[in-house]
Amino acid sequence: MLIVLSPAKSLDLETPPTTKLHTTPDFLDRSSALIDVLRHYSPPELASLMHLSDTLADLNVGRYASWSKDTSDARQAIMAFNGDVYAGFDARTLKPGQLDYAQHSVRILSGLYGVLRPLDLIHPHRLEMGTKLATPHGKDLYAFWGETVTGALNEAIAAKGAKVLVNLASQEYFKSVKPKLLSVPVVTPVFEDWKGGKYKIISFFAKRARGLMARYAAVKGIVDAEKLKSFKVDGYAFDKHDSDDRTWMFRRKVEG
Repeated sequence: MLIVLSPAKSLDLETPPTTKLHTTPDFLDRSSALIDVLRHYSPPELASLMHLSDTLADLNVGRYASWSKDTSDARQAIMAFNGDVYAGFDARTLKPGQLDYAQHSVRILSGLYGVLRPLDLIHPHRLEMGTKLATPHGKDLYAFWGETVTGALNEAIAAKGAKVLVNLASQEYFKSVKPKLLSVPVVTPVFEDWKGGKYKIISFFAKRARGLMARYAAVKGIVDAEKLKSFKVDGYAFDKHDSDDRTWMFRRKVEG
């Protein structure tokens, strides 16, 4: 199987990586083209485009100005991303063999880089896939990346001999994938918590659970997606009754 994740808005640029192993992103020329577009935005214009505070807009204008295809001072994506998903993944505590599993079995969808392997080197940036950044390719990043993301996933699927793509990305990021063009079926785990008398998706917990499942796969070395149904972490468990072949429900009911 191949797993896809979303990236994170927040970055950890201080904590030392736990490995020196690294790879280079496949689409740096495409990333550079996006940076060239972004460099035309002033801080107020960027704040409006991305709905950022003035402080974050200033920060990212500076990041675009200093960005380059030279990755000598970059860090691995899995060691840089620092959101809820990556708190669950907790890559720094993975053993070398488990990191190797992640490198070959996990892909991170990215607005700037298209598709990343966990150990691909990246520079600090912010560019969400849903950003309506107009380029010569169209009105937004979905148009810019076109079928590139899907093609890259198909190459990884073929290289692994994977039979299933496990979608642990958000809707915003998975929209960059064209499922009908994938060479394998897609399974989407959904994580729900009991609240207010019913099960519902609570964003913070669901994001963390996606990372926890990716970590579970890496620690167990899972190659058969069906074995993910045995995932029982942080109180979640597979709900066979409300699942189907393509959507797998994982639910928890915390007492008190």
